[in-house]
Amino acid sequence: QVQLVESGGGSVQVGGSLNLSCVVSGYTYRHDNNMAWFRQAPGKGREGVADIDMVGSTSYGASVKGRFTISLNNAKNTIILQMNRLKPEDTAMYFCAADCMYTGPSGTLYCNYWGQGTQVTVSS
Repeated sequence: QVQLVESGGGSVQVGGSLNLSCVVSGYTYRHDNNMAWFRQAPGKGREGVADIDMVGSTSYGASVKGRFTISLNNAKNTIILQMNRLKPEDTAMYFCAADCMYTGPSGTLYCNYWGQGTQVTVSS
């Protein structure tokens, strides 16, 4: 059974930093699949934050590029999201995801496994 468990969320002031972790178990890694972080703010749709492939290539949403960094540990069982220079608009529930692939003509990132989420709140 595949499980993803996020941790590291919390409350922080504008300009602060947080590190989110996601421990993945029961998953057999495939070289052509990515791991990712998404977020969803109240009343808004889910937004892709960052994703990483098995050789370490990364991509980021426009709103977080230059502030957030996604990485995998050497064992490839923990997805890390380092978040710096946080803004109030970063406030959301953050979800990690595994077994992700870009699909369709618009290149939507589709993931098969999801964590339960961890809340990040940024206050001014």
